[in-house]
Amino acid sequence: MNSTALIQSSSTLADLAVRFAGASRVFHRHGLDYCCNGRIPLHEACLRRELDPNVLLAELREAAGAASTGPGPVDGPLPQLIQHLLDHYHEPHRAEVPRLVEMATRVEAVHGDKPECPRGLAAHLSHMGQELEMHMQKEEQVLFPMILRGLGANAGMPISVMEEEHQDHGRNLERLRKLAHDFDPPECACNTWRALYLGLDELEQQLMDHIHLENNVLFPRALER
Repeated sequence: MNSTALIQSSSTLADLAVRFAGASRVFHRHGLDYCCNGRIPLHEACLRRELDPNVLLAELREAAGAASTGPGPVDGPLPQLIQHLLDHYHEPHRAEVPRLVEMATRVEAVHGDKPECPRGLAAHLSHMGQELEMHMQKEEQVLFPMILRGLGANAGMPISVMEEEHQDHGRNLERLRKLAHDFDPPECACNTWRALYLGLDELEQQLMDHIHLENNVLFPRALER
């Protein structure tokens, strides 16, 4: 069983997100990148964002203490982890991104005359969806089958390509947040506009969790084999 005493400022964001339930949501709340750039110590990440590491440590310990410590997909065999990625991220992304594109298109059409309108958001979301779909197909058709056949140790090249594309996804998320004004709806926002920003915030969290599980759990374990 994990002990919250092991949560230290010298631990990396990726290690904390892997080992302690709820850590990723704490990082997301404070704008810390634990997926693409998670291999830095907590104290360094806090310094870059001008955050108090003691505040983060307290929140992390509270979240870890309140969460279940039972086994999950991270602790199971690689086929279970891959199925978890497919069920909880690949298929939901395919359903959610088009829905958000439709909402963003509607908001821009109706509220395009307002200075707070997130102009260009629908186009960027559509671009993100296309890149994400191509990325997931590569994983489903090439990388995941290699790992399931026990060839993960020979998958260094496709894993390297996936990690590079994850960096692109991270930059797309930064652009998304900028276009949507940090997902903070103005007073004039209608219900669709507000629902859109809530959905974008959730998409960001889900995509970061997705990338984190692959970069920091699946890929290292596959290469070890």
